[in-house]
Amino acid sequence: MAPKTYPKGGSPGRPQTFAFSAPDARSVQLVGDFTRWQERPVNLQRGADGVWRTTVQLSPGTHHYRFLVDGLWRDDPECILRAPNPFGSEDMMRQVA
Repeated sequence: MAPKTYPKGGSPGRPQTFAFSAPDARSVQLVGDFTRWQERPVNLQRGADGVWRTTVQLSPGTHHYRFLVDGLWRDDPECILRAPNPFGSEDMMRQVA
């Protein structure tokens, strides 16, 4: 399956893989500025190891994102770049070269 493309400003995308370990989850979605948050969430696929994964095309720049796990907002434990958001929590940040 080809990665979904979320161009920002018309720039060509670069493949970016996102993963979240949640063996008991029923659904994991990737949401961010590149999906207009909950307007166009990306469904991750669960692997046999219980890790959910997806690859999307993102344009160069900094992108803010979070995961929705069974409808609940979750941080990416692997992400060290974070920024406060207006809801009292943090957005994860992915920098694409």
